[in-house]
Amino acid sequence: MWVPLFGDLADAGVVARLAGRAEEAGWDGFFVWDQLWWREPIRSVGDPWITLAAVACATSRLRIGPMVTPVARRRPAKLLRETAGLDVLSRGRLTLGVGLGSDRFAGEYSRTGETVDDRVRAEQLDEMLDILTAGWTGEPVRHEGRHYRIDDVRFLPRPAQGAVPIWAAGFPGNLKPLRRAARYDGFFPVNLTSPDQLAEATANLATVFGTPIPPTYDVVVALEPDTDPRPYEAAGATWSVTDFDPPTLTLADLTAVIDAGPTR
Repeated sequence: MWVPLFGDLADAGVVARLAGRAEEAGWDGFFVWDQLWWREPIRSVGDPWITLAAVACATSRLRIGPMVTPVARRRPAKLLRETAGLDVLSRGRLTLGVGLGSDRFAGEYSRTGETVDDRVRAEQLDEMLDILTAGWTGEPVRHEGRHYRIDDVRFLPRPAQGAVPIWAAGFPGNLKPLRRAARYDGFFPVNLTSPDQLAEATANLATVFGTPIPPTYDVVVALEPDTDPRPYEAAGATWSVTDFDPPTLTLADLTAVIDAGPTR
């Protein structure tokens, strides 16, 4: 499951109950959007970290995480604490989806005085990922970069997993996001239109690796609930997440999708 935290879903308690229901119905993961606000008619928007903490307490098996968190609008020390704490709370079930984010959907950068330059946000993302992976080791972090500074600080407790898996989002035709994703644990190609496009992206990803994509590596696709995932699996996908249209999504429709269970 991959759900926007809008409308009725802005209530963390509602989402936690749905996540427990999803676990009972056989779903493998429960991921949430990370937005500050959205376009009309959406008004109520939930916080992903508070919601995920509630989901962690309501479930015992599901993988959980933000899909994706726009790292450039976060502070590295705060995100380190949040990810480690959530992973401890969930007993090692956090997967961190990361990306540049975009100003075009809701003006989340321009309306809060942050940079809208994709190149700058990419630099911030890469710096932040270096800080996160260093901080998760429990060893002192010393980072002096263009955008962030951490001066000899240890971040404890460590995540329960030791290191939190990272899925990096990006447009499938762009080489830089593929290179970034290859350094971590998974790739989430956004705006996919067909299995053929995914096959091209995974072929390019294998070229970046220089070998076949490792069997433990994840490729994540967002599909509408009634879409057959098998052609995407044949093209290299290892996970599919539910792609909903936020303005038309109702709590009843979401509950029906959850209760129907995943398509395998």
